[in-house]
Amino acid sequence: MRNDLTHTADAPSVVDLRSDTVTRPTEAMYARMRTAPLGDDGLDADPTACALEETAAAMLGKAAGLFVPSCTMGNLLAILAQVQRSEQILLEAQAHMLNTERGAATLTGAFLYGVAGTDGAMDLDRLEDALSPNASPLRTAMIALETSHNAAGGTVLPPAHMAAVANLARARGIPVHLDGARLFNAATHLGVAPADLAAHVDTVSLCLSKGLSAPVGAVLAGDGPVIAAARRLRKMIGGTQRQVGIMAAAGLEAITVMGARLAEDHDRARQLSEGLNALRPRLSATMPQTNIVQVDLGRTGRDSARWITDLDALGIRTRPLGGQRLRLVTHRHIAAADIDRAVAAFRTCLDGA
Repeated sequence: MRNDLTHTADAPSVVDLRSDTVTRPTEAMYARMRTAPLGDDGLDADPTACALEETAAAMLGKAAGLFVPSCTMGNLLAILAQVQRSEQILLEAQAHMLNTERGAATLTGAFLYGVAGTDGAMDLDRLEDALSPNASPLRTAMIALETSHNAAGGTVLPPAHMAAVANLARARGIPVHLDGARLFNAATHLGVAPADLAAHVDTVSLCLSKGLSAPVGAVLAGDGPVIAAARRLRKMIGGTQRQVGIMAAAGLEAITVMGARLAEDHDRARQLSEGLNALRPRLSATMPQTNIVQVDLGRTGRDSARWITDLDALGIRTRPLGGQRLRLVTHRHIAAADIDRAVAAFRTCLDGA
């Protein structure tokens, strides 16, 4: 069995800043997986999956939960269970569901409309305009939020903003869904329980493999009838699994133990940002609220593809965010020494430009 502190499968010396999905299961997760009670989740249920669903739903303040293979599927099922064909979903213009997942628009027949905003938060005046009866011939059947917000650099929606969106929606009888892939990061930043944020929405998806170190999976939570509908729909799109308790056991460890240590990832991200900003003015980094740092390369004379190649040669793995930016994500395998090494690699690349 691999040591859970290994950075990557093939190169332990590599500092992998591509995503918080590269984490390995902890030894405690492996122990739970070995001893998990199992059943057939497609027949008479898997007891460990049921335990995960119940625990996650309680932590999110919802009546019921559904274990699914990915947060993308959770978001898709939330739409399938609540939105009809030719109806409209309003989201912030840079939302992950709108610009990356694409499944809802492709598979549901619903129309996703992006509302411009700032730092991942929709402009409330523009949202209200989009809700006007004359704004679209399509009925708005859902409003979707995202926190923390991936494309906005891991920014966290203010609870007051979430409440304002909820008030606009509920006055019109429109359900609100939360893409909470990194909801625990948002709650950590705000110093509140995840349920405090989920209280503003009707359904919420939570990823177990982003930052929380589970190898796979997500939970969709909401009221009983919606989750019952989502469970039926999960089978239709191939999401039913069998002895899935092996994976659900890791998810239980993720939500009950690993969420408590996310502040460490946020501290590392701030250290990384401060180190990179010491290299101004040739490059600059955002000051993160959570665990995502965006690096502006516009003044370096090299595009993101060249930077990725040069950093990779120095053992630092990164991802592009367009042609002139990089996206760096800290996680539990990143130590203070790794931050120092990453900053030194950026400095070396600048010196060699």
